Amino acid sequence: MSTWTISELAREFDITPRTIRFYEDQGIVSPLRDGRNRVYSTRDRARLKLALRGKRLGLLLSEIRSLIDMYDGPGDTAPQLRHYLTILAQHRATLEQQQRDIEDTLAEISQQELQCQRLLAQKQ
Repeated sequence: MSTWTISELAREFDITPRTIRFYEDQGIVSPLRDGRNRVYSTRDRARLKLALRGKRLGLLLSEIRSLIDMYDGPGDTAPQLRHYLTILAQHRATLEQQQRDIEDTLAEISQQELQCQRLLAQKQ
């Protein structure tokens, strides 16, 4: 059975040991102890990987837990998968709205730049 130290996982995922301890505090990973050292199992590594993937997607901690519950859950994960699809659709809609807002703001900035350039040209 493969095991990892906190330093090894931190290096592998390019995160700090404090981040891993945070996920431990949240119950996402549950390492064994060898004296004062944490020993992470394959299960812990997979759960950490899922948590980091969820974070990159912008999921809330509760949503990350739901994702991990699918990993740990029974063979029939259809309800969890439907729930996860709903979460992903909500995040997609939010990001698409943010993208539209950014595009609108950039267009407004472009208009302001043109106006400033015209005013400067008139003053020269």
